[in-house]
Amino acid sequence: MTSVTETDLSAAADLLLDARRTGAWLTELPESARPGSLDEAYAIQDLLVRRKGGAAGWKVGAPSPTAEPIRGALASDTIHESPARLPATSFNVIGAEAELVYRFASPLPLRDRPYDLEEVLAAVGSVHAAIEIADTRYKVWKSVDQFSQIADQTSHGVLVVGTGKTDWRGIEPVNEPVTLWVDDRREFETIGGNSAGDPRRMLLWLANVGSRGQGGIKAGDRVTSGSTCGTIFVKAPCRLTAEFPGVGKAVLDIV
Repeated sequence: MTSVTETDLSAAADLLLDARRTGAWLTELPESARPGSLDEAYAIQDLLVRRKGGAAGWKVGAPSPTAEPIRGALASDTIHESPARLPATSFNVIGAEAELVYRFASPLPLRDRPYDLEEVLAAVGSVHAAIEIADTRYKVWKSVDQFSQIADQTSHGVLVVGTGKTDWRGIEPVNEPVTLWVDDRREFETIGGNSAGDPRRMLLWLANVGSRGQGGIKAGDRVTSGSTCGTIFVKAPCRLTAEFPGVGKAVLDIV
């Protein structure tokens, strides 16, 4: 496949941004503007997020404990504090995910020497319960190729950050219980549950690899580290509650 030109990368970012603003969902990206590689997908994503004011956070995940992570840069307009109340009209699909969010107190700017895990963890100020809503700017969920999904902020809708802890070092994410409630119904319950394994691996990769397109991790960035429950599609109106007993709780009302 021929490489996408800078002009076409820009056109793809504009199409995805317009779809998010207007709710006029895309069947797919035009062939000329469709990313044919991971680098092109990230380039589109980075252009889109810069046009929304730059990255204020990240989503990172992996399908297994040994797989290469995938990231999505998040702009501030889709990051909310719990309890949050959002209109259903904001979404195309509503895929609920219970996640742990790491808030960075110190920046990790780009540098030639890789960060080690202890340096990355030392920059984290707190860990929080969170809800991410997975969504898409394409008409049908996962109807397009993976690179097109990654260009679309890796299918990010919104992130709701709940209560958390600053004394978080004793939290072992793989042993942390989690429950996702839909209204008064216990929809999902497990221990650990993240397909990536220990999400701290995601933070190390983000610091050294994933954040390079946005200049590194900034103080205040929120990093959501992968779903513990898969993606559970729900209908509005509903109240979503993600509870991590050792960490905190996040609540989102979709009306």
